Amino acid sequence: MRSLPAAIAACTVALYVSAIAVGLRVRPAAFYSIYPEAPRARTWHPAPLSGLPAERLATVQYGKLLFEETPLYASGYTGSRISCGSCHLQGGTAPFTAPVIGSAQAYPKFSARAGRRVSLEDRVQECMTRSENGRPLPHDGPEMRALLAYIRWLSEPHPTQAAFAGRGLEPLRALRPDPDHGAAVYAAQCAGCHGANGEGTGPPFPPLWGPQAFNDGAGMNTVEKMAAFVHAAMPQNRKGILSAQDAFDVAAFVHQRPRPSFDHAYDRF
Repeated sequence: MRSLPAAIAACTVALYVSAIAVGLRVRPAAFYSIYPEAPRARTWHPAPLSGLPAERLATVQYGKLLFEETPLYASGYTGSRISCGSCHLQGGTAPFTAPVIGSAQAYPKFSARAGRRVSLEDRVQECMTRSENGRPLPHDGPEMRALLAYIRWLSEPHPTQAAFAGRGLEPLRALRPDPDHGAAVYAAQCAGCHGANGEGTGPPFPPLWGPQAFNDGAGMNTVEKMAAFVHAAMPQNRKGILSAQDAFDVAAFVHQRPRPSFDHAYDRF
């Protein structure tokens, strides 16, 4: 009976040796094909439009045009020269600049501003009536369908890619802003693209104040939100040169400039 454990151990070793010998006789490609390689995570990027059916492709492409040049393609519903892409950079794909990727899955959700759960369509209407200083899009009109189609296309999951990182805005620690210093920052770093008087210089550089800017109900009219956006993305050709304090200061300066008033007929958005 004392030899039983030794016999079991010997049998176990023999089985392992046999398995290794068999493995060495199998061609590697054939052997590993039994166990398919797990998908490799790649950097996130949008899926190619070329794979979409013709009808959906046309709708998504129209949505992209609306997103990038809203005052041109939705002129009947906008009062500003602000496009969706003015605040959601690179077609809504730039990290930490309020990208729209994942919005299709994020809504409906509770909105503190509205005091209720809002849909993705409600969120689009909020932008139309506040950032665009315009009026709501028709519920089932071609513009709304196209914008939702574009956002949903961007939000589609891609199993072979790494998850998208950088949703929302990256908040900064609370700082005491100095709008006087912000005026100097604006003149040195912002006026070249947005105009000395905040009037904008045409796409992609929108007005920041004045009659064609976003109204006082827009999210960008909040110093903290604008500071986070500026710190993450501005100036576009020299990102990273502004400190968090610079971003707060210039946001406070812009916040003090005149702009249209929000139409409270659209408070539900």
